Amino acid sequence: MTSAGHAQLGIAVLLGIAVIVLLITKFKLHAFLSLTIGSLALGAFAGAPLDKVITSFTGGLGSTVAGVGVLIALGAILGKMLADSGGADQIVDTILAKATPRSMPWTMVLIASVIGLPLFFEVGIVLLIPVVLMVAKRGNYSLMRIGIPALAGLSVMHGLVPPHPGPLVAIDALGANLGVTLALGVLIAIPTVIIAGPVFSKYAARWVDVPAPDRMIPQRASEELEKRPGFGATLATILLPVVLMLAKALVDIVVDDPDNVVQRAFDVIGNPLIALLAAVIVGIFTLLRPAGFGKDRLSGLVEKGLAPIAGILLIVGAGGGFKQTLIDSGVGQMILEISEDWSIPALLLAWLIAVAIRLATGSATVATVSAAGLVAPLAADMSTTHAALLVLAIGAGSLFFSHVNDAGFWLVKEYFGLNVGQTVKTWSVMETIISVVAGALVLLLSLVI
Repeated sequence: MTSAGHAQLGIAVLLGIAVIVLLITKFKLHAFLSLTIGSLALGAFAGAPLDKVITSFTGGLGSTVAGVGVLIALGAILGKMLADSGGADQIVDTILAKATPRSMPWTMVLIASVIGLPLFFEVGIVLLIPVVLMVAKRGNYSLMRIGIPALAGLSVMHGLVPPHPGPLVAIDALGANLGVTLALGVLIAIPTVIIAGPVFSKYAARWVDVPAPDRMIPQRASEELEKRPGFGATLATILLPVVLMLAKALVDIVVDDPDNVVQRAFDVIGNPLIALLAAVIVGIFTLLRPAGFGKDRLSGLVEKGLAPIAGILLIVGAGGGFKQTLIDSGVGQMILEISEDWSIPALLLAWLIAVAIRLATGSATVATVSAAGLVAPLAADMSTTHAALLVLAIGAGSLFFSHVNDAGFWLVKEYFGLNVGQTVKTWSVMETIISVVAGALVLLLSLVI
């Protein structure tokens, strides 16, 4: 698309990203519009014909939405079913009933991680914060001792474990195997969430000792319901897509024969679209029916579940368009050539790029899709496991030091009743710990497998 040299392409990338950062931070423009304008600016700076740039952008947007749009929609529906049926409350109450004061931070990590599997980060926060505040209030616990583990569980799932939008987009962009990425993501997530959650919360509680703010304890969904779904049925519904996707990955490794009938069957049922669709259909009978939802309420629930993700879908799509513009401009090839000259490990390079974009834009999703576009050519010659680790390196980098340009920062600040300094000492440091620990574990795993 362009015959620009490395210097011009490098400047074009910096200027393109600078345009996006400036529009998001200074002019408060929506990330979708910022990414669209930034993509066009990148192509123009690289000296590419504008009609070709438009074709690249729209093509990338279309293929990204085609690849992950339905999955994001199904995940949103499942999350809404979980919230409105009282299923999430059922899991929380059952686990809390068995927890002791000593085990409470670990219990909060467990709850957040399980609930965080099918839910978007923001939805998970809205669901979990009332629980965190009530537990802290009733049990007279330090808010940070309970809150940090819950936030860590949600954040790790958001950055490292599909079917969250960031990992899904990176998997799609890099051509990685979803099942293998999911398995390795869970493997890395466990030690990461322990260090950033229960362990770090001890220090966070000392640095910031604040009570739970009464004004932020809203009514819970299940208080309006006569009945709630059972704990076992709810947990099984949440874990169903994960089990199906992991089973497909396992069969692919063990059988390793594309013509085998068993492998072909698992390739279908373990496909993320089928796995999530199955969970939604099962959820109608395990979550909604027990809660007394009739057919008329089902349609409304789906509609409400889909409404909030319109913005996310557009951002993810525009991120895909930006990625394709980067690739077609020759930036991907430039990164490939430079990485060979510099001898920087591809996984470390991916992590650093994601960190830089995260710090600049404040969005983990924007950081993930942009970094995935930049390092996509590096995945071409990688093994299945190393391509999956490249996805996880990007995901880890995308969580680095959330600060004032991140919506999540303000969400946590307001819900916990903190000031900016206290939010940095707790939430921002926790995010950095997640990023560094997960990034280090990715590099460690790459030496072993």
